[in-house]
Amino acid sequence: MERFQLAVEAQDEAFIKESLEGVNHADISAFLDEFDAKDSKYVLDLLDTETAADIISGLDEDVREQFLTSFEPGEIAEFIDHLQTDDGADILYELPSKEREEVIYSMENEKKAHDILELLHYDEDVAGGLMAKELIKANLNWTIKQCIEEIRKQAENLDKIYAVYVVDNNDKLLGKVSLKKLILTRDDTKVGEIYEDDFVSVETFMPEEEVAAVIRKYDLDAVPVVNLKGQLVGRITNDDIIDVITELAEEERQLMSGITDDVEEDDSIWKLSKARLPWLMIGLGGGALAAFFIGFYEEEIILIPAMSFFIPLIMATGGNVGIQSSSIIVQSLANPGAFEENMGKRLFKSLLVSIVNGAVLALMVYFVVLGINSDETIARVVSIALFSVVLLSSFMGTITPLLLDRFDINPALASGPFITTANDLLGLLIYFGVASFLYQFS
Repeated sequence: MERFQLAVEAQDEAFIKESLEGVNHADISAFLDEFDAKDSKYVLDLLDTETAADIISGLDEDVREQFLTSFEPGEIAEFIDHLQTDDGADILYELPSKEREEVIYSMENEKKAHDILELLHYDEDVAGGLMAKELIKANLNWTIKQCIEEIRKQAENLDKIYAVYVVDNNDKLLGKVSLKKLILTRDDTKVGEIYEDDFVSVETFMPEEEVAAVIRKYDLDAVPVVNLKGQLVGRITNDDIIDVITELAEEERQLMSGITDDVEEDDSIWKLSKARLPWLMIGLGGGALAAFFIGFYEEEIILIPAMSFFIPLIMATGGNVGIQSSSIIVQSLANPGAFEENMGKRLFKSLLVSIVNGAVLALMVYFVVLGINSDETIARVVSIALFSVVLLSSFMGTITPLLLDRFDINPALASGPFITTANDLLGLLIYFGVASFLYQFS
């Protein structure tokens, strides 16, 4: 990278071209992510337009948004003319409205410009915003010979052909036919006689996470997209869904870590701090409440100092159990329909698991405490409190994500500081409550 940077600064065209010759455009995109916009533009200007377009499409979104400011609308339009419609729309989403229109009007391919303009009407996070307009379709009244001739024409704009979609005269999707069947069937046979009507499709308004679930469930390479009238309007390929799954996983991981915004390591200090502070402040508030609870039982702790030794054990166990339970539920909720059937059975099973875990841990801690402190009462207090905390934390970890999901709040929030702080406080209340009860009657 250092040698390449020196070549860019010296404008050593021969070295730059030789270095990038034969390199996959995805690798060049990852490489240019490390350079500033000015240097990256200089490198791209040395490459052919089609290669440069693929490189720009592969850049990280945050880098690309900054990078595009170095280009005029006409230059961006030239790149988009060489990209598929979904990739072109992704780039235009990142531009201001005025510049977006200038780019569209500057495009030479009028049909592609019209298709991209149609895609921009959809939100980015629904099927309509993910789909590409490039696809192969055939009318059910065509003969096989006509169909193959049309495929040759339509395939010019496609890198891969996954299937030929069959439509009626109103473009309503009826089914699909494989290339193998087309090749093996007689030329004068009608397409309507051989297509398969057993197919999976998604609607333009379907959220991206549901589209991802459909493709994953049916193991599809591509899925057709239809509008409310059932007309074929585009297709979504599995490479687009991989991007969606990656983004959703990153978002959930950040939420589970207590980061509220979509941030990257190279974002500004203020943006990174703003994303982390809300949950840190909640954790701080929870810690203050925990201190209050401990202070409320100050007299009991003075009388029985050994009680303070096991506070960290109770709090840590409650937090860990809650995170385990909520993580399993969040994972299940990622698959639509996971809780539509046998919900009672799932919850009962979760209860049995927590009873077994609680009993094992309580039994272990009973003998450990008895070995450390010969006071049998404190051993009973800790073991009973621990068993109760495991049950309650498991319940909280199970029910909280379900409630958040019911109110359309990302359930991943339940696997972060929220559940940990809540279980810490509940654990303290149970611990001191059990201690008060047993010592009162001991």
